[in-house]
Amino acid sequence: MKKRKIKNLCHVLVLLTALFSCSKKDMSGPDKPGTNPPKEDVFDPQTVGITAKKVVNGGGNISDYLLYIPDGYNTRKDYKWPLVIFLHGIGEIGTNVDILRNVALPRVVKGQPFVMVAPQCTKSWWNGATLQTFYKEVVAKYHVDSNRVILTGLSMGGMATWDWICASPNNFAAAVPISGVGDPKLMGNVKKMPIWAFHSADDPTVSVNGSRLAVQALQAIGGNIKYTEYPTGGHDAWTRAYATPELYTWMLNQHK
Repeated sequence: MKKRKIKNLCHVLVLLTALFSCSKKDMSGPDKPGTNPPKEDVFDPQTVGITAKKVVNGGGNISDYLLYIPDGYNTRKDYKWPLVIFLHGIGEIGTNVDILRNVALPRVVKGQPFVMVAPQCTKSWWNGATLQTFYKEVVAKYHVDSNRVILTGLSMGGMATWDWICASPNNFAAAVPISGVGDPKLMGNVKKMPIWAFHSADDPTVSVNGSRLAVQALQAIGGNIKYTEYPTGGHDAWTRAYATPELYTWMLNQHK
């Protein structure tokens, strides 16, 4: 009698084990056991192309910006896009953000596989604290990868690019300062950051030494620096820089 009870108990245990095993397989869904489908993020859809936007956290000298959204942004729910922040020069200071549509990167950005934001400085000069507030807003608002944020700018914006990456290097995966000025004493802050700088040798507005000295300081400490110096072109080194296909390949390869 005891043997029969033990035998029956063994049958029950085997049955329970089989049922538990089947339930685990069912929970794994239609994919291979132990795998899950890509997670789809929930985010606000955006208008594809370039649109004008208002900042939410105002108070500084940025109130508007241009936003570029690439094709596929609204449908690729499991992909976070690289973000490029573009800083204009002194000639675009003001309150009409639409003038940025025909300037440098915004003028040629169509078709690029990244999100771009181009804030407009309303007065004086780029302000570091205001830029930092803007950075936090756009990274939180759009479906972008915070490990793939690239900063670029020209002239006044090129100077601000050098200043901002040196002050907040953890914000960015890479930087592209054009016709700017970097402080050689601060280059240790961005030794590991990939940087591609551009300048014209005959620039009459911002001396080419503004880039040369920063580049030399980075080269001296083994920095991750690329430098393109055009022999001619005056102050406008950005038209050729942003027309360089290799620049976009390089930018899209950068990760923190």
